[in-house]
Amino acid sequence: MDLDRFATDTPSDDAPGDGSVCVVATQPDTFERCRDGLYPSPKSYDRTRQSFEYLAFYRTAPISAITHYARVTDRVEQHRGTDGPMTAEDWETLIDPFSTERTVIVFTWDELVPLESPVENDGHGVRGAWYCSLRDIREAATLSALSARAET
Repeated sequence: MDLDRFATDTPSDDAPGDGSVCVVATQPDTFERCRDGLYPSPKSYDRTRQSFEYLAFYRTAPISAITHYARVTDRVEQHRGTDGPMTAEDWETLIDPFSTERTVIVFTWDELVPLESPVENDGHGVRGAWYCSLRDIREAATLSALSARAET
């Protein structure tokens, strides 16, 4: 279980409900970097060209739920082997298992916000990117319910 939402020093889940969101799946290593304020995506992925204000994170393990979101503050293009927000270890851990792409877009933010009620996996899972509103995420108890509202 993720205990962030019970901590006293985490930001409040008070962003506007009509905020546009891109929901992405994150494995444990990727989510740890999300805690540091960055999420890399191969440049060829559609989400790097879509317009949205927030990223929401479906964690594949250990919780299997959408647990956090963040207001995107920047998108930084980085090429493999150049200086930027991603380290060589980040490339090896976060990109190489999924893509041979040499260019990524790194989404950054200031604060990772825990949802008051995570959106639980009821056997549906998140593949690719889903687009919806923060209201949709807050009102959906399960991924199946959210998938009925989201665009993929």
